[in-house]
Amino acid sequence: MTLNDTIRTAVFALRGNWMRSALTSLGVIIGIAAVIVMVSVGQGTQSEIDKLVSGLGANRLDVMSGAARSGGVRLGAGSRASLTDGDAKAIRNEIPGVQYVAGSVRGSSQVVNGESNWATSWQGADPDWFAINEWTIALGSGFEPHDYSSAAKVVLLGQTVRQQLFGDEDPTGQTVRIGTVPFRVAGVLGAKGQGGFGQDQDDLMVVPLDTARRRLGRGATLPPGALQQISLGVATGQDMDAVQSQIEDLLRQRHRIQPGDDDDFNVRNIAEIVATRTQTTRLMSLLLGAVATISLVVGGIGIMNIMLVSVTERIREIGLRMAVGAGPSDIRSQFLAEAMLISLIGGLIGSAIGIVGALLVGHFGSLPVLLNWKVIALAAGCSIATGLFFGVYPARKASLLDPIEALRQQ
Repeated sequence: MTLNDTIRTAVFALRGNWMRSALTSLGVIIGIAAVIVMVSVGQGTQSEIDKLVSGLGANRLDVMSGAARSGGVRLGAGSRASLTDGDAKAIRNEIPGVQYVAGSVRGSSQVVNGESNWATSWQGADPDWFAINEWTIALGSGFEPHDYSSAAKVVLLGQTVRQQLFGDEDPTGQTVRIGTVPFRVAGVLGAKGQGGFGQDQDDLMVVPLDTARRRLGRGATLPPGALQQISLGVATGQDMDAVQSQIEDLLRQRHRIQPGDDDDFNVRNIAEIVATRTQTTRLMSLLLGAVATISLVVGGIGIMNIMLVSVTERIREIGLRMAVGAGPSDIRSQFLAEAMLISLIGGLIGSAIGIVGALLVGHFGSLPVLLNWKVIALAAGCSIATGLFFGVYPARKASLLDPIEALRQQ
């Protein structure tokens, strides 16, 4: 028999009992659809983590000032002014693996432009802060060196603040009031969008570090030269743990912390946070894929079961085919073709349902979805492989029937 004859015979056999064939393929349909939806959700989540990495900055360490105590109550991290400009300078000079160092303070204020106003946060930062956090300038220019040294009243606006105060207008060179202090807008930061923890990264303003400490009210709560945070950019990711250990040792020495005493600072390793979230997402993706694969295996077992029933029902037909010249390979090919057609049709329908389902989950659900056509093609290929794998045994059983015994069947 030629390939066309085999396929034509298989199609004819499946059409003879199309309802049973449709129900048999239902397991494959559900399995393939589940694989596509679940893998799409897993890859979408991984993509969101990649955006988180980009938003936080690569190879980054953050040193936070410690928590103050008030009447036995420990306040939040950053409430104690335990970091200074001297600490940042020492880290820059004494830790060779550090590429960028930026001290910063932060707060929040009402910013006003004419009749428009907006409550937002501000960040007072050193020049390296932009490189560490991967901020770009969309309009205007960044700060000049003398802006940092003279505590100049200049500000960079995030895209959200710009929209609230100026709409689509270019605010460069115009004046806004932060609290009661007028500031000249030097430029607008490039858009970053939503951060990995759901915050609007564009809802902020940036001013030079000394400007924040002298002109935005931090002088009343922070000692001269104090910092709330020191952000660090490490040259290579392999040095992260070593650099973190060196920083901790250096700061303990500078702050005269005795062995066994608690640190008055906290070092946060962004890479560790991201790695933990990445590993969690990978495990969840594997779990979802395993559940979907089980559905596919169940569908394959259904195909095997129905094909075995079909062999039993068609013993006399098999005997007649052998009697007129069909060999065992022809019988085996026919039943394999039937099993593979069932799984192929189920795979195509399941792929369509999976794509639509993934799009609906992304549109109406809260889960991120990323369709990968390679995964869809692989899932369709798996459906054919399922039919082949689970169709081998019934096909072999049919091909081994004795023609004379088969013809005796009523």
